[in-house]
Amino acid sequence: MESLVNILGFAYQIYFYMVIVYILMSWLPNARESFIGEWLGKLVEPYLSPFRRFIPPLFGVLDISPIVALLVLRLALVGLISILGYFA
Repeated sequence: MESLVNILGFAYQIYFYMVIVYILMSWLPNARESFIGEWLGKLVEPYLSPFRRFIPPLFGVLDISPIVALLVLRLALVGLISILGYFA
């Protein structure tokens, strides 16, 4: 059971950093058009797009939806680990 929790935590960390890198790439011109940017976009955008649909940018420019998305992902991880611990 502990190895499954470790795997889930490791997968969360990888995806967390993928989202962070993808967000930071938006600050650099043409970074998202690179091979890595397109690859990250294919993995991250399907998760971020529902949050962007419901959370408008602040002041028309500041997109906080990735912050909310990462918070929801963290809460899902903690919930899943709690459920797994309950059945252990």
